[in-house]
Amino acid sequence: MTQSNAVPGKFISFEGIDGAGKSTHIGFVAEFLASRGKTVVASREPGGTGVGEKLRDMLLHEKMDLETEALLMFASRREHIAQVIAPGLARGDWVLSDRFTDASFAYQGGGRGLGRAKLEALENWVHPHLQPDLTLLFDVPLDVARARLDATRTLDKFEQERADFFSACRNEYLRRAAQFPDRIVVVDSTRSIAETRAFLAEVLGKLVA
Repeated sequence: MTQSNAVPGKFISFEGIDGAGKSTHIGFVAEFLASRGKTVVASREPGGTGVGEKLRDMLLHEKMDLETEALLMFASRREHIAQVIAPGLARGDWVLSDRFTDASFAYQGGGRGLGRAKLEALENWVHPHLQPDLTLLFDVPLDVARARLDATRTLDKFEQERADFFSACRNEYLRRAAQFPDRIVVVDSTRSIAETRAFLAEVLGKLVA
């Protein structure tokens, strides 16, 4: 746990471009940990709190200035940390979050083009001493991600973006993975669900041990 006052809980984030398949596996990870006696809290960003869910609806469906979008993402994140993540870790829970700050670097940074220095400043302000113990980055080629999205649901404003947007998001995710190899594990999400879960079990087994 990369936090100044070490706590007994663990924090795992799930990342990937829309359609990468991360949501498919969050339930499996929760069940895997629960079967090993861990108390699990599963949440999401943006959202996870009353305030956060209101901001989520705005962020996913309303057009806004890029910096406004980034600030609202981090406002939702601050509330999420204060109300869900930090209390859970303090209790010794294992907190799972569908997206965290890597997503802001990928979407607002890579996809939208917001300067990295501004995102780093927000990160250092909102959670200077907190990072996930493990980030699972689900990676797929763009055509696979798009086919999955088109087959599953009505798309929000991010999911409706063009291929070059998602290419830039994916590239930034992979840059972050190279920058933080001890934290971010890249998961080949083109593999079958069974193969992916076997890989996840191996990764999680090391963290639980």
